[in-house]
Amino acid sequence: MLPWIEIDRAQIPGGGGELRLKQRGQEFSIMLGANELMNSRLSGSEEALATLTHEKISERKKPKILIGGLGMGFTLRSALSVFPEDAHIIVAELVPQVVEWARGPMAEIFKGCLDDPRVEIKIGDVAAVIAATNAGLDAILLDVDNGPDGLTRASNERLYDHAGLTATLKALRPGGVVAVWSSGPDGAFTRRLTQSGFEAQALNVRASTKRSGARHVIWIARKRS
Repeated sequence: MLPWIEIDRAQIPGGGGELRLKQRGQEFSIMLGANELMNSRLSGSEEALATLTHEKISERKKPKILIGGLGMGFTLRSALSVFPEDAHIIVAELVPQVVEWARGPMAEIFKGCLDDPRVEIKIGDVAAVIAATNAGLDAILLDVDNGPDGLTRASNERLYDHAGLTATLKALRPGGVVAVWSSGPDGAFTRRLTQSGFEAQALNVRASTKRSGARHVIWIARKRS
């Protein structure tokens, strides 16, 4: 078996630790310490984040979507495949090197999707983008951590507490949707979504596109009109 080769490292702003990009043949992995945050072989649940969101707002004209976290681009590519040509998709990525990796060593995975005219890349904290938006988004897709527990940065938890969900609610248009990716279930988060003014459901989805193996959780929560 081919050995893993470390390609690059990147510091997470705010003292969140160090990301490591690794490659083995055609396979890529992004690590934080001993934790694998993402792997190029496992894209099913990240793709579902976009497709499940689209199902909820498919009737909207010129939808404006915010994706929190670029990662390996699976959610973005899936969004580009289902949303119309007049969509505006903003991707907020905290770590600038992740965007560099997308245009460099992982360019084959991204397949030029960053150059799609519908895409706008913002380097910075997605929480700040949300806070600066007032009822201007049709959907917010969050894949910035391992879920509501804030593995990579403790400050990520502010996205998922009552104050963060209130800001998300304010950023969405009536009937807009927030979708949240997680490596596992969290009943307390489901309750916070409901208490914050959303109609929420937690869905189990496969990590792999082969419909086998581990399951992840996606919350789909609609803003009550």
